[in-house]
Amino acid sequence: MLNTLLANDVRQTLDHFRRSVDQMFENFYGYQTQPGGALPPAAERTWTFSPVLESAWTDNFLNLRAILPGVTEKDVRVSVQNNQLVIEGERKAPEGYEKNAFTQLTYGKFYTAVTLPTGLDVDQVQCKLHNGVLDIRMPILESSKPKQIRIQTEERKALAGKA
Repeated sequence: MLNTLLANDVRQTLDHFRRSVDQMFENFYGYQTQPGGALPPAAERTWTFSPVLESAWTDNFLNLRAILPGVTEKDVRVSVQNNQLVIEGERKAPEGYEKNAFTQLTYGKFYTAVTLPTGLDVDQVQCKLHNGVLDIRMPILESSKPKQIRIQTEERKALAGKA
């Protein structure tokens, strides 16, 4: 009986490890594994990459910036789905770069999803693409901004001591 319990525990641990490794490859290579954990055939793989992102807060806005050199507004889509900001599209290689080219840039489809904090007005998102930089600006709802709370003081009279 002990052997059966240990074997089941080892099997569950190895199965969990296999699922974790499959998920790592999905995240790294950008494609989904097939049922049973097998990778799709090479001809069916769609390679994706995630653009470089940076973020900053001001008193009124959350600002995100995606670095997308060589991408036009027709090649990128920005949407908000299930409390996530999704940036996806494709960076196409310039003409003449199909064969015998050396590049350190990644070409092909890109995708990234950023979970948004609560308190943003997602109906007023603004996007601007300029010089390979996608700037995204999301206003912070007034109800989510910090409010200063006044502290009241109460004067206390000293108790008269007996002499």
